[in-house]
Amino acid sequence: MFKGLVIEKHEQGEGEKPKFTASVQNMDENQLPDGDVTIDVSYSSFNYKDGLVTLGLGGLTKEFPHVPGIDLAGKVSASESSNFVVGDEVILTGWRCGEIHWGGYAEKARVKSDWLVKKPNGLSLLNAMAAGTAGFTAMQGIIALEDHGLKTGGKPVLVLGATGGVGSVACAILANLGHEVTAVTGKPDQIDYLRSLGVRDIIARDEHEVEKPRALDRETYAGVIDAAGGHSLACALPKIAYGGSVASIGLAAGNKLNTTVVPFLLRGVNILGIDSVMAPISLRKRVWDRLATDMPQNHWDSITEVVGLDAIPDLAKQVLKGAVTGRKIVDPSA
Repeated sequence: MFKGLVIEKHEQGEGEKPKFTASVQNMDENQLPDGDVTIDVSYSSFNYKDGLVTLGLGGLTKEFPHVPGIDLAGKVSASESSNFVVGDEVILTGWRCGEIHWGGYAEKARVKSDWLVKKPNGLSLLNAMAAGTAGFTAMQGIIALEDHGLKTGGKPVLVLGATGGVGSVACAILANLGHEVTAVTGKPDQIDYLRSLGVRDIIARDEHEVEKPRALDRETYAGVIDAAGGHSLACALPKIAYGGSVASIGLAAGNKLNTTVVPFLLRGVNILGIDSVMAPISLRKRVWDRLATDMPQNHWDSITEVVGLDAIPDLAKQVLKGAVTGRKIVDPSA
């Protein structure tokens, strides 16, 4: 037997919405879904999408009962794959695990071997989940900016949504690589936290999000890590330097973009879409190798907190209010 967080759907009367409950339950390996690798889960992490699934929102999960957790790290306990043997330390993010497939909020998981990456040297299982899906996505965005010309020593890099999971890791990595980092935040009480990540300049969200941004403004930023989207992104585009790019990662500020094509036509600005869910294995290995070397180890403690499965339902409510800061690591055995 092992513990897992189980989401159950309860149908109501005609015309009423179903109710969803989340509870920690004892489970049996026979309940695990199909897959060719079984994993003893050491850690998972908590993300915005996990909050939606836990509360039964967004229509992300179709079949119940369900185990959420969109990422996990642990050791292989059984394998029918020639690519993995018992004892291998592995990482899984994406592939819609925790959404349509059972995820990492249990002490055991069974998955397809095609979804797994072996943990690189220099990265512990704990730190792999301190990065988790958020860190993976942040590093993927930074690599995309680098592939489109971002270099150290130039203009600052702007991070939108800087106190969230993606933004926190992006700030820490960019500063560690030698970039000057400017962060936009709506949380004035988190200034010291952002400073601890290496952020040089901090801009209040209401100062950044002017009502009517210009078509072109002063060339201020070499690139942007955007975990906000919406009007926040529209206000950043006119300030990107010639040939600079935006790594578009999130939509915390909305999914509509009301802007002009002028920055694209006159400054060659690029918007680079970042999808971490279905990213190919070759890219995944590149991202995890970079996280092992470029995420400053002294920042892990400052941006992470370890919680147990029983903390997830409350975290789910908090994250939808924008009240979760940094990274929450889930220890399913706690």
